Amino acid sequence: MKNIILLGPPGAGKGTQARSLSDKYGFVQLSTGDMLREAKKDKSKLGLKVSNIMAKGELVTDEIVIDLIKKKIINTTNNKGFIFDGFPRTLAQADALGNLLNKVNQVLDYVIEMYVDDDKLVQRITGRFSCSSCGELYHKITKIPKKTGICDVCGSIDKFKFRQDDNEDSLKTRLLAYYRDTSPLIGYYYALKKLKKVNGLGSINEIQDAIRNIII
Repeated sequence: MKNIILLGPPGAGKGTQARSLSDKYGFVQLSTGDMLREAKKDKSKLGLKVSNIMAKGELVTDEIVIDLIKKKIINTTNNKGFIFDGFPRTLAQADALGNLLNKVNQVLDYVIEMYVDDDKLVQRITGRFSCSSCGELYHKITKIPKKTGICDVCGSIDKFKFRQDDNEDSLKTRLLAYYRDTSPLIGYYYALKKLKKVNGLGSINEIQDAIRNIII
């Protein structure tokens, strides 16, 4: 059993790799966004608390996110480990996660930084789009549908969409937030001898192979 954090700027492909590794090797993907959406549907005390906070448009506290992660870890059995996608984002969250893992007798095995060139990242992000029916990802240069307007996976016609924040100005704002708040984690985990690096601008399969060679 191994527990892994994927680190990298927005658009580096953390979610794609986390899903792929989960499907192939049995890891459980712990995505902050997914957990919050699940909690909103949950009628438990914690779920109702999350739902009320999000309904007001307020930010969910680190303490609540840690509680959600703890609940997921405790209630999940028969898995190969966890992949943390989108958490931690700050040094305070990293400390909180480390304390939680200690309390539940788990360890953090690897932190994988998916490093990228910013200019190439902008090119990648501003060209991507997805199928609104099945979620398959495409790119207007590197991965266009085999038939114009038709999804390769589910066959939906003219159901493609671009994310509103997948534009150059928005991406630069998100990158600034990443370098300000999250990039200090690179040094933090390096000091703990947990950090590994892979090139985040290779193909999906190339990146997956590099990660697999580290963790498997």
